[in-house]
Amino acid sequence: MISSLTITFLGTGTSQGIPVIASKHPVCKSNDPRDKRLRVSILVSWKEYNFVIDCGPDFRQQILRENCTKIDGVLLTHEHSDHTAGLDDIRPFYFEQGNLSFFAHKRVFENLHQRFAYIFETVNKYPGAPTIDEIEIDKNTPFLLGDKHITPIEAFHGKLPVLGFKIDHVAYLTDVKTIAKSELKKLKGIEVLIINTLRHEKHHSHLNLAEALELINEIKPKKTYLTHISHVLGFHKEVEKTLPKNVFLAYDTLKINL
Repeated sequence: MISSLTITFLGTGTSQGIPVIASKHPVCKSNDPRDKRLRVSILVSWKEYNFVIDCGPDFRQQILRENCTKIDGVLLTHEHSDHTAGLDDIRPFYFEQGNLSFFAHKRVFENLHQRFAYIFETVNKYPGAPTIDEIEIDKNTPFLLGDKHITPIEAFHGKLPVLGFKIDHVAYLTDVKTIAKSELKKLKGIEVLIINTLRHEKHHSHLNLAEALELINEIKPKKTYLTHISHVLGFHKEVEKTLPKNVFLAYDTLKINL
């Protein structure tokens, strides 16, 4: 029997977040809370487990807002700053729980070793620095999170390979521009797809709205939630009216129960 999942959208914004600093764009000045987007991340919860996918620069704020007091591990889609810059803010969990498990491609860990050298230091390590358990993953090897099997899905963010994750009948894909047919096969029969949609205009490394809808039509999930959204996509309430049935704009704090 598959235990129920709760997906909490910790952030649904692009790399700058919304509002963008110093922007005078109308969406950045919107009073609709759904138009205020922190950097993209989700919390996946079931039974006693809590796993986070990506920990960007808003990680501390997001975790405090959700009153999350325990994390069992962090999955990283790729190494870009808006997905990893919150790494140091795992310290309170480390002090309380000990080492946290991080799941990422070998290339991502190599990048983090450069940017957060003090965390990975093995000689004369600063006593306040956290320690993580590095669990290398790749597109070919499913793995366990708690009692659930996870299927990694490779996509391309421009030319950079990124990993999405399928858990039960849900798939989370962000920073996608293209995906191979062989990887699309892994998504057959999913009920819920969460995927990035940056804006209306084409972008060199992200799906725009038209491209995302085309991919959704190919995958054919029962429901889709769009994330990693920029301010130029438009106002939440206006964009959502234009979407096909069973396609929705995600927003920060949204919870979906499966």
